[in-house]
Amino acid sequence: MMENDDRLLTSFFAEHRQEIADNGFSRRVMRRLPDRSRHLAQLWSAFCFTLAIALFIAFDGVQLILGTLRETFDAAIQNGTSELDPKSLLIAGVVLLYMGYRKIASLA
Repeated sequence: MMENDDRLLTSFFAEHRQEIADNGFSRRVMRRLPDRSRHLAQLWSAFCFTLAIALFIAFDGVQLILGTLRETFDAAIQNGTSELDPKSLLIAGVVLLYMGYRKIASLA
């Protein structure tokens, strides 16, 4: 009995099917829906960035970086590599700064 009712309903709706013009309604509705995942991603990124800055300050990150650079420079001078080309060092520094900037920018 149920199978017969299902077939009758299916055939009835197939015969009386009407297309209703959308006129961009669905697209407008989808654009107005809030994008929750994007909002959560922005909040999470802001939290992680704030935490990273707080840890950097708490563990005296500037002094650690300067100390590491000083040790690297001293080791380079002691090992006889003081004849490095200043242009090469400048280019390497600019490239490293650019790569760091791109990495930070991609996280935002």
